[in-house]
Amino acid sequence: MFEIDFNQAPNPYELHEMVRMFLPAGSYTTTDPQWNWPALLENVPASEIVKVRIPDEIQDKNQGKQYLYKTLSELTGKVPDWGILTGIRPVRLAWDHMRAGHSLEETRACLMDYYYLTPEKADLLLGLVTLQQRIMGEFDPKALGLYIGIPFCPTRCTYCSFTSNQAPRAKQQLYMDALYKEIDAIGAAMAEKGVYPESIYIGGGTPTTLEAEDLKQLLDRIPQAFDLSKLKEFTVEAGRPDTITAPKLEAILKSGAERISINPQTMKQETLDLIGRRHTSEDILRAFALAREVGIPVINCDLIAGLPEEKPADFKNSLDTIMDLGPENITVHTLAVKRSSKLHEENETYSYDHGAGVREMVDFASKRLGEGGYHPYYLYRQKQMAGNFENVGYSLPGKESLYNMKTMEENQTIIACGAGGISKVWYPAENRLERVPNVSNYEIYIQRIDEMIERKMQGIFLKEDKPIG
Repeated sequence: MFEIDFNQAPNPYELHEMVRMFLPAGSYTTTDPQWNWPALLENVPASEIVKVRIPDEIQDKNQGKQYLYKTLSELTGKVPDWGILTGIRPVRLAWDHMRAGHSLEETRACLMDYYYLTPEKADLLLGLVTLQQRIMGEFDPKALGLYIGIPFCPTRCTYCSFTSNQAPRAKQQLYMDALYKEIDAIGAAMAEKGVYPESIYIGGGTPTTLEAEDLKQLLDRIPQAFDLSKLKEFTVEAGRPDTITAPKLEAILKSGAERISINPQTMKQETLDLIGRRHTSEDILRAFALAREVGIPVINCDLIAGLPEEKPADFKNSLDTIMDLGPENITVHTLAVKRSSKLHEENETYSYDHGAGVREMVDFASKRLGEGGYHPYYLYRQKQMAGNFENVGYSLPGKESLYNMKTMEENQTIIACGAGGISKVWYPAENRLERVPNVSNYEIYIQRIDEMIERKMQGIFLKEDKPIG
């Protein structure tokens, strides 16, 4: 049993995240009130309690994390690949270091010597920065990303913590009416400011949960509301193969959207059943073939490493099967077990317990995808990730998603419409973001749609410091 004393060091939340990299829940307590579980020490002999205390002289959060990293590494034998990084956007850290005038070599040394990354992770970040610099080009203050959220899914997966609801069509249509009101208002405000969507991403939930007629109505509404003359990329998530039909795909293609996501997560039927997905592995193959038959140019497929009861061999089989289908993008996620998910309720130490298997899976994916002509082009991390690894998007050359890169590296303003959408306004001179959120509950969103629109007007379009336009 461990007793961790943060000793007034700044940012105890990040310090606690460091502790979680080394120790499972239930094996430690801290002196911070938020994570103080003194009952864990009851009936534990004093000789069996390992006390770790950050020294008095440490008054910097990174120094505190470095101390915990070194101390807990010695005590546990663990050496996390991502060093002391607890944030979700490590690529941006490398970006910022290079924007400050440092070379690739200096940035690599900083990542390894100060943040304690392994050479492999440092090289991965620098490769991503180099690629993204070439693809994203110069910053255009009038170019924005546009996100439109459809918060409905056929079922809820056991690991899901996103805005995802099951609702009859009548309620979905009430939501869409509110969404159209927001879309129209935001489109008019963007036109007045002289800004335009560079990329559009319709996500969720699963947008193809909508009936074909309702999806077509949404897709028809977008060019009425926004100037698409400079649009570079248009994506519609069709993640659940059991929601994909030819009429929906034809409506997507006719709208000008050239990208969809078909997200198997795994090709093992027993796992699909276990995690609450209603489709079969055959549905995945059928949906992919249908999308190719309709003529969708770019398909992304998501796989998850670390799903319940899956062995590395299961993941490898899933990846090989998907690669045989030839998608232009493959995103390899590490399972993140969020506190609001059903899986966390069932096993709060799940993320800690599955590190070794996940390492084998993500290492295999990197090697296998590289051999198949794919390269990593964006990366992000999440809290509660199994084995403390990462999510990586791989792409065939020239098929990278601009929206994914700019959203993850937070170097463009993103306007988000719909329940659960969080608009992020980027101030490039200060390299900072301001968030303007919508409510997550879709029924509350419907009731408060006028307030959601006004939030954007005041938080984005009417601000005196003119963040856009």
